[in-house]
Amino acid sequence: MTIAPNQLKTEIIYPDSDGTTMAESDPARDYLIYCVEALDIYFQNREDVYVSGNLFFYYKKGVPSAVLAPDVFVVFGVRKKKRLSYKLWQEENKVPSFVLEITSLTTQENDEEEKPRKYAQLGIPEYFQYDPTGDYLTLQLKGSRLIDGHYQPIAGNVLADGILSIYSEVLGLDLRLIGGELRFYDPQTGKKLLSHKETELARQQAEKARRDAIPRLLRLGLSVEQIAEALSLSVEEVRKFVE
Repeated sequence: MTIAPNQLKTEIIYPDSDGTTMAESDPARDYLIYCVEALDIYFQNREDVYVSGNLFFYYKKGVPSAVLAPDVFVVFGVRKKKRLSYKLWQEENKVPSFVLEITSLTTQENDEEEKPRKYAQLGIPEYFQYDPTGDYLTLQLKGSRLIDGHYQPIAGNVLADGILSIYSEVLGLDLRLIGGELRFYDPQTGKKLLSHKETELARQQAEKARRDAIPRLLRLGLSVEQIAEALSLSVEEVRKFVE
């Protein structure tokens, strides 16, 4: 049986990786991990928010070359789940609302020209850039908002302590430059968003501080039960320390 050429079907492959490393330097990798983890924790109770980074984002069905790999991105209105790549046509055409690129020597031109042009064409509302070393961007941290199809700079605020802060409307968060380091802050609480490692370290420090307070409270004459209640520890934990 002869098969006509138009009956042949060729499967279109959308690779999940290009074989390159996640980031070309320690600072770029560290900030990529911080941003993805901090935002993932912040939105952990939102099942309709997807946070990812350094993931292939295919934006044209049938065209594997139509691909981008944002360093950090957030999509609202899609299911929170693990993905090998993000294919726009499988996600009800939901594009990211926020993209952050961590700029380096090899990505500077692409981050400044090619990527923002494509992101604007796709209708991505906010585009941020951060240069960890301060060598490649005139402004080490800058944000842009899509207005009438073009990105316009988002004005930053210099806080009383000299820290640059830029507000992201779509995230509802501040991006702040502290001693050259990028950190997310919740403007409602004033608290810094932490990565998984930072969260665990903060927990350990808080636990140590509670335990270190036990002798002082004992000297003040508080009972074991009173100390346990005051420090949110169990009575058994306090008694073990006393013993």
